[in-house]
Amino acid sequence: MKWFKKKIAKWAREGRMEEVELAEVPQPWVPPGGVTFRIYPAQNGQVLEFTHVDKVKHEHYNTIYIIDKDTNISEYVSKCLSLEMLK
Repeated sequence: MKWFKKKIAKWAREGRMEEVELAEVPQPWVPPGGVTFRIYPAQNGQVLEFTHVDKVKHEHYNTIYIIDKDTNISEYVSKCLSLEMLK
C-alpha cells in the first residue's frame, strides 16, 4: 500500500506544478504626477474615485466622493477635480 500512497503524492505534486495561470487585470494608466478619475454606479447615486500618483515616492493615493442621485454630476466632478488639483 505504500507504493499507492507514493503514487498519489507524486500526482498531487505534479498537479500543483501545472497550475492555471491567472489572468492579469489591467491597471489604469496614470501619468506620473497626474490625476485620473472614475465614476461607479451606486444604489442611490454614484461613487467618484480619484487616483493620484506621487512620482517621487512611487505611491498611489485614492480619494472617494459619494454623489447623490439628485446632484448634477458634471458640476460635482468639476468641483472635486479642482480640489484634487490643489492637493
